Amino acid sequence: MNTTLLWFVILYLVGTMGIGVYAGTRIKNTTDFAIAGRSLPLAMVITTTFATWFGAETVMGIPARFVQGGLHEVVEDPFGASMCLVLVGAFFATRLYKMKLLTIGDFYRERFGEGVEVFCSIAIILSYLGWVAAQITALGLVFSVLSGGTIAPWVGMIIGTSLVLVYVLIGGMLAVAWTDFIQMIVLVIGLSLIAVMAGHQAGGADKVIALAHANDWFKILPEHTPSGWIAFIAAAITMMFGSIPQQDVFQRVMSAKDSKTASRGAVIGGFSYLAFAFVPMFIVASSLLIMPEQTRELLANDPQKVLPTLILTHMPLVAQIFFFGALVSAIKSTSSATLLAPSTSFVENILKNIKPGMTDQQTLKALRITIFVFTALVLSYAIMMQGTAIYDLVSSAYQVTLVAAFVPLTLGLYWRRATTQGAILSIFMGIVVWGSFLAHEPWGEAFPGQLAGLIAALIGMLVGSLAPQLIPNKGKKTQHLA
Repeated sequence: MNTTLLWFVILYLVGTMGIGVYAGTRIKNTTDFAIAGRSLPLAMVITTTFATWFGAETVMGIPARFVQGGLHEVVEDPFGASMCLVLVGAFFATRLYKMKLLTIGDFYRERFGEGVEVFCSIAIILSYLGWVAAQITALGLVFSVLSGGTIAPWVGMIIGTSLVLVYVLIGGMLAVAWTDFIQMIVLVIGLSLIAVMAGHQAGGADKVIALAHANDWFKILPEHTPSGWIAFIAAAITMMFGSIPQQDVFQRVMSAKDSKTASRGAVIGGFSYLAFAFVPMFIVASSLLIMPEQTRELLANDPQKVLPTLILTHMPLVAQIFFFGALVSAIKSTSSATLLAPSTSFVENILKNIKPGMTDQQTLKALRITIFVFTALVLSYAIMMQGTAIYDLVSSAYQVTLVAAFVPLTLGLYWRRATTQGAILSIFMGIVVWGSFLAHEPWGEAFPGQLAGLIAALIGMLVGSLAPQLIPNKGKKTQHLA
């Protein structure tokens, strides 16, 4: 057991918790708590949007899949995930920012009425189960690895989650933004240092790149067959489109001080994430030259442990401190916002419909209670799902928002003729078709269920909006449509 390293991780967690708690002293109302009072400068918007995706799967999940199948195996993340942020910045941020909304669910209410607001918000909230569970699983793995197995993964999950929960409860999005800024600096410096050292131990970066070429790891395009391209497109759009109608993305972008900062921050954050996601891939590829037999064994049995094992067995203490500081930073930055986001959606878009007329202070109290309850539920889910790959937990999280929420958001913003009836039919058809493909295995093997659901959702919106309106159009005609 590496006691020094374990205590460093605990002190780092406590230190960043203290920063988050201090940020909480600046919280005066729900807007401060949910979207940092719309006050963040460009540098903080970039770091917090970059931190949206740079979590456990980027450090441990993506590299393992890369050395097992090349770039083709990671098209969903980082490629799809990074392009989500770029698309948000280019096509959604400015329009949504000008509407002065607190949550993404508020858009559905403004455009299509309360029914669509509730259904889309439920879909968004459910999608966070896998995403947050992946971060909690990684926290448990960190404590287990550092303690040499003395701390069971489920105990590590509870310890790590509790420390994150404290500053999110107190400081909300402002605490998330402040800690993200510091944690992303630690992450970039730490992983860059590890990459340089790993390349040196592997005999030079050119040897690592040559290994990647020899294994055809840089191949990203699928086999030139209809089924190959359909599967490729389905994987690419799952996070690229399915993550756009997400509350954590919305909160980070809408926390900017103005619409231009919101747009630029998301675009720069997206491209930064794509570029830096290659660093962990490089490090794990280096491990095949540094410790080939051990790496192959881990890839076959527990690929998520390749990188931690390399650091603990072949790197000096300073590199270990930087790595686990970077890893914990990645996990905390993602888990903090993903605990806040679904809780905000629940209070603003579901609870307020059940209990209208809540004061700002009542809303703030409800937010904190909901965060605590949601954290307990997701922690329980993560413990039950032990053994599921981190990458798989993340990649499955956004299919529900892809088929239920993406089309109403996009066409609601860009198509004046989109109606409440169209949005309802879109949600219904998207979920039913997607669910049918999941339930009927031969269908899912023949055609990706999330792509089928997206196509059905688009057809539902077009047919429902252009057909005679049997359901009244309950949303407001927003002045922000082009």
